[in-house]
Amino acid sequence: MNFDLDDEHRELAGAAAEFLSAFASPAAARAALEDGAAVRPGRAELVKSGYATITVPESGGSVLQLAVVAEQAGRVLAGPSLVSFARAAVLLENDADRLAGLADGSLAVAVIDDDGPVLDAIGADTFLAMRDGALVCGPGTVAAREPIDPTRGLGDVTLGETTVLVPDAAELWQRGERVGRTILAAEGLGAAARVLELGVAYAKQRQAFGRLIGSYQAVKHMLVDVYVEVEQLRSLVWWAAWAADRAPGELPLAAAAAKAAAATTLEHAAETVIQVHGGIGFTWEHDAHLYWRRAKVDRFLLGDDVAAFDEVARLAMGEVA
Repeated sequence: MNFDLDDEHRELAGAAAEFLSAFASPAAARAALEDGAAVRPGRAELVKSGYATITVPESGGSVLQLAVVAEQAGRVLAGPSLVSFARAAVLLENDADRLAGLADGSLAVAVIDDDGPVLDAIGADTFLAMRDGALVCGPGTVAAREPIDPTRGLGDVTLGETTVLVPDAAELWQRGERVGRTILAAEGLGAAARVLELGVAYAKQRQAFGRLIGSYQAVKHMLVDVYVEVEQLRSLVWWAAWAADRAPGELPLAAAAAKAAAATTLEHAAETVIQVHGGIGFTWEHDAHLYWRRAKVDRFLLGDDVAAFDEVARLAMGEVA
């Protein structure tokens, strides 16, 4: 089976890249980190563009299309995360009023998981959570976390009075989580691919002992190893996104595999590129640490990589049995 993109998806990727790069960049992420500047593009612009709400049923888009956009968002460290929109679109699929609010931007939604801080809690006014097996919705009070990656808008949320939306929501919640993992992996793919490009470009221009450092096997092998991981992740992301749209039975394994691979690939890519850059790679002024920060945060979102690899093993062994 071919998990590559077609021309329509490539055109979507190009348009999304042009839009996102007009707002978001490592420089914008640095400003958010150092000066508390607003995260860009921000909810309003993402909703206005239509990219954030691709998977809202009335939009007629697919998870694969959203994943294509998410890859471009990851490249420029855009925020807030498209993961929050993707999960909310699944969880609110039978709630026409709130879904319309998500689509027109009048509701700023974040999803509360049982462990860890809430992704995109900062700036959200409506929270979705699981309580005693039911999907509930309500306002909340947000205590912002000290930002490692400010574009992720992490915060601890205390829910206010809630309304039960779906009494028995375990299956719905699980599907939303798997779609979220797929989009998170797509953002990780974009970030890893971009940071690898930075490393390759530097290896082609930096000289040491009279030679380009890219000519040394130690440097070449490090970058090639990252390249292989990025391309493996690319296949997993497109598989997971395709499964979310076309093969729901494959989604549990595909989403877990994509999540696990994204967590380890982005972290390895960021650390490798810091090493390739040598002394300057460790400085605050270089962009490499911004991608490293993204890697450290994303590794623990929607379950860590260890839990995801464990899920892959259990599902794979179950299929064999």
